[in-house]
Amino acid sequence: MDLSVITREAVLDAVAECDRLGRDRFLEQYGFDPARRYFLHHGGIYYDSKAIVGVAHRYVTGRPLTAGEFSGGRQTVGQLLARLGFEVIVDEPLSPQRRLLELIGKLRAASTPEGPARHQPITLLWALGRAANRRPRLVSWRDAHSELRGLMREYGQPSSRPTPEFPILALARTDLWELRGHVGAIPPAHGKPITWLEAQNPSCGLTAWAYELVTLTESVRIEVIKTLGHQFFDNDLPEGLLEEVGLRQAERTVATPPRGSAPLDTYLRLCRMIEVAEVRGDHDRITRSAREQPVRSSAAVKAVLIRSAGRCENPVCTGQPNDVMRNGDPILEVDHVHDRATWGRDHPIQMIALCPNCHAIKTRGRTAEQLRELLLSEARARHNAWTSRV
Repeated sequence: MDLSVITREAVLDAVAECDRLGRDRFLEQYGFDPARRYFLHHGGIYYDSKAIVGVAHRYVTGRPLTAGEFSGGRQTVGQLLARLGFEVIVDEPLSPQRRLLELIGKLRAASTPEGPARHQPITLLWALGRAANRRPRLVSWRDAHSELRGLMREYGQPSSRPTPEFPILALARTDLWELRGHVGAIPPAHGKPITWLEAQNPSCGLTAWAYELVTLTESVRIEVIKTLGHQFFDNDLPEGLLEEVGLRQAERTVATPPRGSAPLDTYLRLCRMIEVAEVRGDHDRITRSAREQPVRSSAAVKAVLIRSAGRCENPVCTGQPNDVMRNGDPILEVDHVHDRATWGRDHPIQMIALCPNCHAIKTRGRTAEQLRELLLSEARARHNAWTSRV
């Protein structure tokens, strides 16, 4: 069977369909077994690579492939997905915690007379502090530049210049870091990249899965701090640096629920309830008032609010009100990224908590389509971080 007709866009369409249906319904509908060895990793989520390719064929030719029509091995599905620019994971996927620590361990820094340069770890600690205190995940380059220059001047190696442009672009080559809102390819982290950054002013920060993982689990955050301290600071991380980026404050004031705690248990229980209802067909039902409309799950809304911890989940939010509602609840609105009225999936993997400002932009703004794409990726990655914890 010729798989060469399959395009990257068709694979993304199949991924989106899997998200809409849910993994179990997707596999059952198209007759595929769960993957055992080869996984497509996209947007912080692992997908059954053979099933995705088989369904992607439908988006090009009008007919999905059956499981018996092609092989799902490295030479077929693996090579196709890699050629199309996707990441293929062989064997059991790493847990998010192990993956995060492995990525940290692979960081390489330039040498200085005093030891390894500290620009990348300072940048990561700054982003880690934002996550620990539930500040927006992404921040504009100009704001990041202003904050990071001071930290690098104070805590970098004495012979290093405070140049945040280099670590921000170097980290963007890893799965730890994200740049959003730029046009064209990201330049290499040498030469004079600050010209490109000033012209583009992209938003930057931890990838969604890494942000949510270190926000959610204090033990993971502590392990990352220790690893960075060992690799780049000779096990002597300055207390002042941790204080300035907000990591000491987070340890004192932010309650991060460990495994077995009520928020996590409740979130997982609600998701299981939602998925059982989906299998039963409950979410395909309609209600009748002035007009017919799909039913909506109150459990899904509750789960998303638990996950949000009272903060807008738009990673570039700049306007969440400091106030709360009269009953003390945060001023948030749970939104279906794919509108429920057009049968978007009623599940936290496609739902997000937004402050009124961000909800208005997503609904009526000129940049609504771009924001919708970002929010879908954000919801998927955050949900995956909650359900894949170790």
